[in-house]
Amino acid sequence: MSDLQSALLLPKQLAQLNKNPVEGFSAGLIDDDEIYRWQVLIIGPPETLNEGRFFKAHLLFPKEYPLQPPRMKFVTEIWHPNIERNGDVRISILHEPGDDKWGYEQASERWLPVQTVQTILISVISMLADPNDESPANVDAAKEWRENYMDFKRKVARCVRKSQEECI
Repeated sequence: MSDLQSALLLPKQLAQLNKNPVEGFSAGLIDDDEIYRWQVLIIGPPETLNEGRFFKAHLLFPKEYPLQPPRMKFVTEIWHPNIERNGDVRISILHEPGDDKWGYEQASERWLPVQTVQTILISVISMLADPNDESPANVDAAKEWRENYMDFKRKVARCVRKSQEECI
């Protein structure tokens, strides 16, 4: 797929999201002249530790999209087993297509060109509600999630308060 094709597909996906918004997130361009860089606002899922929290993140699309996945990075501070300390999201749906060389993931769990921004963000919201501590990007958060949930909960609450203060 050429750069031109991805440059045509991304505006269509953005228009579709704006025409038919999905509860829990919104998306737009970081810069109106750059279709490959999006900013998203995710609302913490109800009845989770992140309820009431607003997360800012960036989706950075390669020119080879949709054959290759975008990269997602949280700008808002977050303490989560599947998000690196620098904000990079590490979930199967954003891993390069094909077989996992380590044998942990099936190809069907990884990036497929049929995925859209909507399916990515729904997966991220699901991940926020239900972390996968078996394949952590942040080992310390995963260990705390499993072994000292009260400390984990306190760190998440601190991040929630901080994000709410930033919105005021």
